[in-house]
Amino acid sequence: MEKVLATIRSGRKDDLPQVLELIKELALYEKAPEQVTLTLKELEEDGFGPDPIYGLFVAELSGRIVGISLYYEKYSTWQGRCIFLEDIIVTESERGNGLGHRLFQAVISVAKQRNAARMEWQVLDWNGPAINFYKKYNANLDGEWLNGKLTRQQIQDFKTL
Repeated sequence: MEKVLATIRSGRKDDLPQVLELIKELALYEKAPEQVTLTLKELEEDGFGPDPIYGLFVAELSGRIVGISLYYEKYSTWQGRCIFLEDIIVTESERGNGLGHRLFQAVISVAKQRNAARMEWQVLDWNGPAINFYKKYNANLDGEWLNGKLTRQQIQDFKTL
């Protein structure tokens, strides 16, 4: 029997409930399910409101979303326009079928169309399968930079000096 290929397409607002489930699946894989505080409403407003801040590709198989790649534009003071790939997520049952490659290549196409100076992403140092995936693209995996962040609560609690 011939295997049905998933369709890669731009995400739509009505995909978001399934997208949020995939996000939660990734958080469980990364041993941090309690860190997903994103709501469906936020996902809708941020991606499909009057000022969308992210782009989304989905892998659809028989009417079900089985993978996503979520990206946004950032700006380098040294090089200009860049694309940041926030996540590629493929549901566990569909891993190894080439969907990650197809979703990654969809974001590369966006970077190419926008003439981005670079495309960036992060990968956890313990995630061997993801590291090997990116090495297939001859990607530079830079261990020199440290990631800094403030949480929503830290931002809200900030007092002007």
